[in-house]
Amino acid sequence: MLQTLHIRNLALLEEVSLDFEAGFTAVTGETGAGKSILLGALSLLAGERSDKSIIRQGAESCDVEASLYFEDAKAIDALLVELDLPPCEEGLLILKRSVARAKAPKISVNGGLSPLSVLQKLGEAWIDFHGPSEPRRLLKGSCQLDLLDLFGRTGDSLESYQGCYRAWRELLAERVRISEETNLSAEQIDFLQMQLDRLDELELTEEAIEELERDFQRMSQAQELIELASAMTEGLSGEEGVENKLASILRDAQQLEELDPSSSSLVERLNSASLELNDLGAEVAGLGEQLQFDPEQAEQLQTKMDAWLAMKRKHGGDFEAVTAARDSMRRQLEVQGDIEGTLLKLDKQSAESEKKLRATAKTLRLGREKAAGKLAKVAATSIAMLGFKKADFQVQVIGLAEPGPMGDSACEFLFSPNVGEAPLALNKVASSGELARVMLALKTVLADLDGVPLLVFDEVDANVGGEIGRVVGEKMAAIAQNHQVLCVTHLPQVAAQAAYHLVVEKDQSKDRAIVTIEPIQEDRANRIGELARMLGDRNAKSARAHAEELLGDR
Repeated sequence: MLQTLHIRNLALLEEVSLDFEAGFTAVTGETGAGKSILLGALSLLAGERSDKSIIRQGAESCDVEASLYFEDAKAIDALLVELDLPPCEEGLLILKRSVARAKAPKISVNGGLSPLSVLQKLGEAWIDFHGPSEPRRLLKGSCQLDLLDLFGRTGDSLESYQGCYRAWRELLAERVRISEETNLSAEQIDFLQMQLDRLDELELTEEAIEELERDFQRMSQAQELIELASAMTEGLSGEEGVENKLASILRDAQQLEELDPSSSSLVERLNSASLELNDLGAEVAGLGEQLQFDPEQAEQLQTKMDAWLAMKRKHGGDFEAVTAARDSMRRQLEVQGDIEGTLLKLDKQSAESEKKLRATAKTLRLGREKAAGKLAKVAATSIAMLGFKKADFQVQVIGLAEPGPMGDSACEFLFSPNVGEAPLALNKVASSGELARVMLALKTVLADLDGVPLLVFDEVDANVGGEIGRVVGEKMAAIAQNHQVLCVTHLPQVAAQAAYHLVVEKDQSKDRAIVTIEPIQEDRANRIGELARMLGDRNAKSARAHAEELLGDR
């Protein structure tokens, strides 16, 4: 869950630090007060793109920082490891993002620098936004199918189906490619075979290529290496070398030992040094001999390296590209030998793959059909609580003529807001307010299945009448039993249901507009005043009495 949020120089907001708790937090304020700044800060940390226009005028940079706590951090830690980032310490994830006027933007995750794509990937794991445009998504068949699959927990069946679908499509594409491929002439076949023979001579394995490049580099530098080894040998073992000089010193030391037996340790050490120098000289001399390439060996190495470099230039510049070209040539030659046989083989494989595909599609479709009735029933109950006492809501699973990426079935949500009217597709009957309530009802039903800990609702209660506000608030509170909920709302009936309450205000009394965000849940009088303002008049006795009633014992 979101624990703390620090914002500095974002839009009209100078600086604020906020603490959050689990449960339902309402965000209220006058229209235009700057409630979007709070959501904008969260969006920045979730990986939304931005530009320098978000920086507060007169400031050099905008900074947003958040700490998030995961009671069970296994999943988020696994994602962090996958992204090559430090894991959470004691379940704490620290996100920071800075946008500067004169410097490059900076992002860090648990202290590790990260690109924007990492924030976007992590954002999917900790926050889910539901904005004013969310109800319109409900008109799309893809969105309806996603909601049905989420409710029916058909994710495993869908994943299995999609694997079969990809395999089937690849076989069909391969058949089309081969059937449309023209027969090669004898000259073309000879040319391909010659190219393939050249590649085969290179013994294309990563180890063989590494050895070839290493040996060629040694050969290219052999003369310089030999000269260095020869100079070292001369310095160690030559007439003026260290060994001869040390032998002279050793003789003097032996005479010293005869005169002074206590110096025997010096003689022993000089003897050891002499032996070590002899060994070292022998190794250096042997190294020089190893670096000698006979002309025939050098020519073979040069020829093989030239062939490898030519193949790299021709086929893409790296080992994978060259081996892919070799495999393609080999496949072309194999196909030429028996095109009809290859097509028959592919037809058989495609038929077997399609049979398996249709079996998995059937399993997926049956799962959807079973879930459709249950979703329709629980969603209808939730919709009725939002003011549609006689509404009819149905989920219809539709079979498709041909299997597609999402199966051989689609779905359609049917809705009738009034008794006696046949349910029709949502886009034919639902107004914007009705759509908002249907989406809210579905979100309530599906909230327990959503693994994202923080759900942000941005005025999803727009177009919802005041008489339904209490129920909307109750549903938000119900969702908050299993999620942290942050809801921007204009309805006092919703705000009153929240355990925590943030008020956004804009002060334009001075030379410059300033936005502030303050928690007021601990100040009952202040909260009563804010709810009364939302009801129409902060100072009206009737509004304040109604606010008291709405707030109850909270």
